[in-house]
Amino acid sequence: MQPFPAVNYLAILVAAIVIFILGGLWYSKILFAKRWIALQGRTEEQMKAQAASANMPLMYLSAFVTAFLTAWVMAYLIAHMGAVTEINAGHGAMFGVICWLGFAAPTSYATALFSGKPRQLWLIDTTYNLVSFVLAGIILAVWR
Repeated sequence: MQPFPAVNYLAILVAAIVIFILGGLWYSKILFAKRWIALQGRTEEQMKAQAASANMPLMYLSAFVTAFLTAWVMAYLIAHMGAVTEINAGHGAMFGVICWLGFAAPTSYATALFSGKPRQLWLIDTTYNLVSFVLAGIILAVWR
């Protein structure tokens, strides 16, 4: 059995931070918050009330941990690919698209279908995943 390849943990941390910050921006009033809230059948006041009763530090920490796990796994997969061929930013972006297309998009779409979520809500969420995977793929491919 071949051991796990070496990865750049600083690059993983940076990719995780980029994913986390992108999520904050993506779901803010600057981009999609209003439409995202409306598609859930809620009001901004209801979302604020939910946030007030939630453990926000724990939610943010959990979001960062998931971003870190995504970047970490992507780094290992890119490192395995790099053992076969030279990897550049274009490869990293394509890797992000393939990960999204093969894993995130179809599983989240099936979940959205069976939970009755509007297609536009799925589109906002999955496009965030696509952009974050592409950015992480580029960072991890270039900074190995």
